[in-house]
Amino acid sequence: MRIVFDARFTRTDQHDGISRYGASLIEAVSRHADVRMLISDERQLALLPQVPWTKINSPLSPAELFVARHVNKLGADAVVCPMQTMGSWGRRYPLVLTLHDLIYYQNPTPPGFLPLPVRLLWRLYHLAYWPQRLLLNRADVVATISDTTRELMSRHRLTRRPVRMVSNAPQPGTVPRDAALPPEKFLLYMGSFMPYKNVETIVRGMDGLPGYTLHLLSRISPARRSELEALCADPSRVVFHNGVSDAEYDSLLRRATALVSLSKAEGYGLPIIESMAAGTPVIAADTPIFREVSGGAAVLVDPESPEGFADAVRSLSDSERWREASEAGLARAAAYDWETSAQQLLGAAAEASQAFADRTGRKR
Repeated sequence: MRIVFDARFTRTDQHDGISRYGASLIEAVSRHADVRMLISDERQLALLPQVPWTKINSPLSPAELFVARHVNKLGADAVVCPMQTMGSWGRRYPLVLTLHDLIYYQNPTPPGFLPLPVRLLWRLYHLAYWPQRLLLNRADVVATISDTTRELMSRHRLTRRPVRMVSNAPQPGTVPRDAALPPEKFLLYMGSFMPYKNVETIVRGMDGLPGYTLHLLSRISPARRSELEALCADPSRVVFHNGVSDAEYDSLLRRATALVSLSKAEGYGLPIIESMAAGTPVIAADTPIFREVSGGAAVLVDPESPEGFADAVRSLSDSERWREASEAGLARAAAYDWETSAQQLLGAAAEASQAFADRTGRKR
């Protein structure tokens, strides 16, 4: 099977969640199928596996409406996009689109890295569900990464197409931390600082955790940093890294007491599984998605309670409790792997190919 994979959402500097998801899937699927990537910037190749590629327009360009003119020439048995926004007018190939979450319907602030015109369209797009339905119904099969998102899609009747799971997973070959070494008294947060991420509750909770330090790893604007620093009685115990390398992230993860996330909305929450795969306990918001992904291995707390968060951290000061949480996380992380995800995607692609043939009479 020849699969053309849209890799134009890959970052050019360092992976975010969508970028890592796409690159990991491409690498896993390429062991079983003939894969060609679509890129829009050759700098993306530094974060992608070494498979054949074709350079076309940016997915944010007006030319995206006519992207099928390029893709039709590639002879794909199926085209897979890790987002739902790929242009499809005039396509002559089976198409799998992906919806990760419905976060921005309840939290309409768009990502700040998008150009202003795109941010304006983003807000308009999320004012109602019908534009999402138009996009998803253009596909032959829709993929998603969690049962939580699939249930939300069904509740809001977002598509008439089959919805299939193509799971996220931690990076292969992760070696667990040395369980004989006691954790250091600091906490990690890996993620953006958008309002729904609820970093405020974590920062407020630090006032109840003397002796602990909170490390915030992602890039942050000066204005947002000032907002968060104002919430903590002792800002010196909140360390802003403003971006870290994968090696720095791994080093911190292997020494921390816990990784923390009190986000109120996620499609999956990849950092919590990455943390579990390293043997580092997770403290997370008690929400449907974190209950699903953690499978009972995370310490779940009320996302509105700084006191509850602090209590959870203090519970891990007991060495036996910390060890139990570490071992539970390792077992849960082992349930996810990219080989399984690759087989899920291959199944979705085959189903899309059959649906396309049934609908159009064109055999692939």
